[in-house]
Amino acid sequence: MKQQVSSQMLKGILQGMMLIILEKQPDYGYGISKQINKYGLAEIPNGTIYPLLTTMEKRGLVVGKMRASADGPDRKYYYVTSVGVEAKQEFILSWETLSGAVNSLINEGE
Repeated sequence: MKQQVSSQMLKGILQGMMLIILEKQPDYGYGISKQINKYGLAEIPNGTIYPLLTTMEKRGLVVGKMRASADGPDRKYYYVTSVGVEAKQEFILSWETLSGAVNSLINEGE
């Protein structure tokens, strides 16, 4: 049985995941979606990824550049900016604090 993740909870987490993915290697929307799926979030629709990329670009976290594709039309690849690297580091610190606290609570008394 697949567990549904709350969309509210997912919104902030996805941005952090996308920054981590893109810092490793620039990618386009569908490629990012496939990578997120690989880490267990297979139910994320592309309609969630693209608006988030647009928002991230407007905030200066990523920059999109068109590149030729051997598989069809040009694709917009996203690259993490220095502001995006800082946001990624803040996300990781926040995630470690939050997940540690929640895991402590869950495991308390076991």
